[in-house]
Amino acid sequence: MIITENKSIDQILINYRAVLKDDFQVYRNHVYRIYNYAIIFDEDKSNHEKYAIAAAFHDIGIWTHSFDYLEPSIKLASEYLTKTGKQDWTKEVALLIDNHHKISVYKGDFQPTVEVFRKSDWIDVIMGVKRFGLDTLKYKAIQQQIYNKGFHWFLIK
Repeated sequence: MIITENKSIDQILINYRAVLKDDFQVYRNHVYRIYNYAIIFDEDKSNHEKYAIAAAFHDIGIWTHSFDYLEPSIKLASEYLTKTGKQDWTKEVALLIDNHHKISVYKGDFQPTVEVFRKSDWIDVIMGVKRFGLDTLKYKAIQQQIYNKGFHWFLIK
């Protein structure tokens, strides 16, 4: 089942709708694609909310700050986690965000979830050229249901 609505993702993104402007749907779709890849890779439901929060915040600093966005994205996620009583997840979510563009395998604290999130973002950024073992039919189903809507054109700008 492909997830197209998640309470945490939607609440977070609605708070940034004004800053995302015309990119709101583009970013929302990117967030949902990587969230879906992550929960396919990791069936442990106790991690799904962490992926949702990290996905919603992982690139948000591009719009709130600039292309030097990782620290601002981490800070916004950390503030959200504190505000929602999930401050115990701060280090893990920070690592998910901080390492999501890492090319090589991540080795360190929270390696399983960091690796799942890293692979999930890379799958979307490189349009499935490498899928890290993700089933082709699942990849295509997610792409068809949560379409790109110009995300890769945004990356080129």
